Amino acid sequence: MRALLLPLLAISLSACAGKLPAPDPQRAWIEVHPEPSDTLMANRLDGKRWNDGRYFQVDPGTHELEVRYQFEIGGGAGGMGGMGMNAEPSLLTCYLEIRYDGFSAGQRYRLEARNAANQPMAWLYDEQRKVLARNEIMPRCGPF
Repeated sequence: MRALLLPLLAISLSACAGKLPAPDPQRAWIEVHPEPSDTLMANRLDGKRWNDGRYFQVDPGTHELEVRYQFEIGGGAGGMGGMGMNAEPSLLTCYLEIRYDGFSAGQRYRLEARNAANQPMAWLYDEQRKVLARNEIMPRCGPF
């Protein structure tokens, strides 16, 4: 039984680390870029579940992108994750939404998120690192 589980595990893990598809020149490509210590994944496009957490690819025009952002909080005196000085850090998961009206075919964008004092924020950048949009709606956060 164990011999059968190892190949299945290897196959399922390799699917996550598979090669990215080639960008379609008729669509916009949005790279989801996490900070090294955090997890940031594409989650929903226009309210529908997106099947690959590493990127979005959209038709030109207006779209709403939702990302799942997970980061460590707490531990120590000022953190939200625990009570008391010796509290262990914990993970907080937030869902952040960005709406942008100007996606263009063939353009590449970058979506980033950061945690500033336990307040998660997300930004959408163009290729010149110009901020195009940021999350305006308060993120949904919890231990999910």
